[in-house]
Amino acid sequence: MNHNRLSVRKTHKLYVGGAFVRSESGRALPARSAAGVHLDNYCRASRKDLRDAVVAARAALPGWSAKSAYLKGQILYRAAEMLESRASAMAEEISRYGGDAAAARAEVAAAIDRLVYFAGWTDKYAQVFGSVNPVASPHFNFTVPEPTGVVVIIAPDAPALAAPVALLASVILSGNTAVIISSETAPLPLLALAEVLATSDLPGGVVNMLSGSRPELVPHAAMHKDVNAIIDASGQAAIQACAEEGAAVNLKRCSRRALSSADWFGEAAENPYWVLDTVEFKTAWHPMGI
Repeated sequence: MNHNRLSVRKTHKLYVGGAFVRSESGRALPARSAAGVHLDNYCRASRKDLRDAVVAARAALPGWSAKSAYLKGQILYRAAEMLESRASAMAEEISRYGGDAAAARAEVAAAIDRLVYFAGWTDKYAQVFGSVNPVASPHFNFTVPEPTGVVVIIAPDAPALAAPVALLASVILSGNTAVIISSETAPLPLLALAEVLATSDLPGGVVNMLSGSRPELVPHAAMHKDVNAIIDASGQAAIQACAEEGAAVNLKRCSRRALSSADWFGEAAENPYWVLDTVEFKTAWHPMGI
């Protein structure tokens, strides 16, 4: 046995269109623990990577939004199953940054619970938030929520797994597709989640994951005319202002998730009204039979 072999340090890839890709620029960054220990490397996404992710999300939108509510719920539940099967490895990924092992396990459990929770809303949100409207004519009048399209999510720095999972699940359950920009201080748990999603039933392109610099990526995401909404959970005033300014280009929605790190583990992260930030309400008239 060769005891002098070099360890193979992992470079965590971007997740775009169901594939693990390196940044087109070839750039990579070191991931470091709170104590400064070099853990692994991860790709630094560029503007071109963001554009590719939006293209992949747009391509996946018709198929994902057309799936039945029941099937979308089953697929989200399958993602929870796969995360459960890798719970120990995911907890280790989180604790590598220097946190407590028990806290890391609790975060993974919270992430699994969020997937199960929002999976349960796929066939309920239309009934809760839609309506049958009284009208002064012989018609049935229905108002129903439909997905808004491609949503860019800006994840907070912490918690690095539970927060992105709650953000993603609340966006895609209605049929949207997503591009999520990871934490800058702890990107590895989210990038590891991509390996979980890749082995679930979630179609490629429904969720796309980018890591890198928020100041580099957010302006391009905010001004991209094929992005329909932005969810900003960064907690940074400059990022929020940038997102809101860019959103004016095509009047995309720009919503904020102002939660503390502790809030992501409580009921605040199970807010069904988040679904309303990324749906459009459409009303249909149908003549009554006499």
